[in-house]
Amino acid sequence: MVVGDVSTGTDVAVVGGGPGGYVAAIRAAQIGLDTTLVEMDAYGGTCLNYGCIPSKAMITATDVAHGAANAEEMGVYADPEVDVGEMVEWKDGVVDQLTGGVEKLCKANGVNLMEGRAEFAGGDRLRVVHGGEGQGSESIEFEHCIVATGSRPIEIPGFEFDGEHVLSSRQALAMDDVPESMVVVGAGYIGMEISTVLAKLGVDVTVVEMLDEMLAGYPEDLTRPVESRAEALGIEVEYGLAADSWEETDDGIVVTAEDGDGNTESFETEQVLVAVGREPVTDTLNLDAIDLEPNEDGRLETDRQARTDVENVFAIGDVAPGPMLAHKASKEGQVAAEVAAGEPAALDYQAVPAAVFTDPEIATVGLTEDEAREEGFEPAVGKFPFSASGRALTTGDSEGFVRVVADEESGFLLGAQIVGPEASELVAELGLAIEMGATLEDVASTIHTHPTLAEATMEACEHALGHAIHTLNR
Repeated sequence: MVVGDVSTGTDVAVVGGGPGGYVAAIRAAQIGLDTTLVEMDAYGGTCLNYGCIPSKAMITATDVAHGAANAEEMGVYADPEVDVGEMVEWKDGVVDQLTGGVEKLCKANGVNLMEGRAEFAGGDRLRVVHGGEGQGSESIEFEHCIVATGSRPIEIPGFEFDGEHVLSSRQALAMDDVPESMVVVGAGYIGMEISTVLAKLGVDVTVVEMLDEMLAGYPEDLTRPVESRAEALGIEVEYGLAADSWEETDDGIVVTAEDGDGNTESFETEQVLVAVGREPVTDTLNLDAIDLEPNEDGRLETDRQARTDVENVFAIGDVAPGPMLAHKASKEGQVAAEVAAGEPAALDYQAVPAAVFTDPEIATVGLTEDEAREEGFEPAVGKFPFSASGRALTTGDSEGFVRVVADEESGFLLGAQIVGPEASELVAELGLAIEMGATLEDVASTIHTHPTLAEATMEACEHALGHAIHTLNR
């Protein structure tokens, strides 16, 4: 212990107050464990403060403006005036409401809140360094520790974030005005979501992507509508180019990128956003103190109970293996808390949904057809286009489809892929169906409200069974 430290004890110490950490802390406290949550920045973590919520607020706001300005076919003529400053102020209000709510929920559930940066000082002790000069430090003795320190944007050589010319996604979402032009490095989900927002605000957007595809990892038929819509919005996507340098000019900056043959291209822009992914934050934890070593990805390996190789230390969310998703982190946090309390909880990843809030949205859950085949199933596939959905047509947004994948022999749903309006919402029904062990017949025979987009999930299951009503069975 450092001289002058104050020492306290707790059953469960949670390091990090994001969607994994604060959920773990609340759940642990609900079970009756004395719980201390340590957060070095802002309760709610990246998701609520700098990522999911700010980006979705901006996506919604720009969708409203863009939709109003492009509704002539409905007989609506409008030329919306967008005050970006007020839009950002509204977005910040949403964030403040949610983060304030997290703090209140923690306190109401009896969680002890502590601000500072935590690192291990031994197998049952954390040292928490409080921010600011003269604030001192504190030691926490714990029975169990749940590591939920999240992730941060990856920097690439030559493009260190300066908040002026080179922005991270966090900095881009905090802008109170937009530039005339932006080069976005990376056509992953973060790059394409923010590119869409910027384009709808009138920014001249060029995306530079090292690979030959957008939204790598998603099936091509899901990304094709997004690519088409991005093109319609004026977003230029340059594939097969790796950004390698930038320099300031009288008019802004010039970004240089190189292809695999050594040829270079230059792009004049006002600012550059680097969105090439995120990396787990485990280097602040002094893991040597507990003889725990991250894997080559910087993550902490865990078992189905979220335990690391150290018996009383758990890892959840972005520092644990698997996709970096807030809802995955929350579930892992609940399981870790329950296991710490001695309950027989365990993780099940068969139905983890993922959503990309591009225009149109993409959402997936479970297995694709190829993945199902690789796992030994003979898949039955059903598909329903939104162009055949009465509700989709009444929204003016009927591009895309719902696809379901099931085991042909048993009919059990194995997965689903959706691209189109409200895909992020629709995937929940099919995720529940997979989790509940539902069959195609179960979903197809469930009466769905008409007219709704959700009917498309029922129709896709009927299609897989060969008796779709509103699309041809072929």
